[in-house]
Amino acid sequence: MDTLTVEQRSTVMSRVRSKHTRPEIEVRRLLHRLGFRFRLHRRDLPGNPDIVLPRFRTVVFVHGCFWHRHAHCRKTTVPASNADFWAGKFLANKRRDRRVKNELRRKGWRVIVVWECEVQAPIRLSNHLDQLVRASGDP
Repeated sequence: MDTLTVEQRSTVMSRVRSKHTRPEIEVRRLLHRLGFRFRLHRRDLPGNPDIVLPRFRTVVFVHGCFWHRHAHCRKTTVPASNADFWAGKFLANKRRDRRVKNELRRKGWRVIVVWECEVQAPIRLSNHLDQLVRASGDP
């Protein structure tokens, strides 16, 4: 049973961002500090990637652990109420993520996924991003 009224829940859910989230902004800061230049939310690419590094033909998705179901993460909880709805929602999200990654790879893009919880360790994430992006090669 939900502890909030329908109106309260609607207000809470309407404030969930899909762009310019705190983890996304932190990843952008790290990439910029590393000297990478990028574009944001390119609509001409499948999935509207959060960060696009055209020079490296690499895209970065910054996924929320709850919404995209990060395996073995403490933030990957399941709401107690309306379980069938949430199960379907999470399954559809995972299928869409898989489809978008495959489409991008077919078009010649490298796909990097950064999880929300990984942003908590910025030095490790910075080193990891630097290695991943540079591994794609410098044209």
